[in-house]
Parts: sequence; C-alpha cells; structure tokens
Amino acid sequence: MGKPTSIKTSEEVRDRLRVLAAERGTTITELLEEMASRELTESERQQRAAEAARELGVQYSADIQRAGQDAWAKVRAHQSGTAA
Repeated sequence: MGKPTSIKTSEEVRDRLRVLAAERGTTITELLEEMASRELTESERQQRAAEAARELGVQYSADIQRAGQDAWAKVRAHQSGTAA
C-alpha cells in the first residue's frame, strides 16, 4: 500500500461509507481499495473489449464499439425500467 492520503467528501458520504464498511466487517480504507480495484478505467474497458472481439474472431472497430455501447445502454435501460 502506498502513502496514506486524505479525500474530502461530505459528511453524508463519509457516514454511508462507514456503514457500508461496518456491514462488511472492514474499514473505509479497505472498502475504498476494494471498490477502486473492482472498477475498470475507460482504457481497461477498451482493452478488454478488444481482447473479447479477438477471441470471437471479430475485428474491433469504431462500429463494433458503438454497437457494444448501444447494447449495454439498452441493457441498463431495461434494468432501470426506463426502456421504451
């Protein structure tokens, strides 16, 4: 682990993080570390998409990228109940 640092946030967010950490039997720091390691950056998402396309024998292109983004947008709309 690197050098400790501080993050400024609202009291509400801090309190929620404290509850979430307590429910998991961990600390806020460990909770944040786990959350940060679980989320992919845009660059990592692009790399994984390209790798998946290669495994499927598909040339990863801007069109394929848009089709994938459109598909995930539809999935999220259905999950949130906002699909038309």
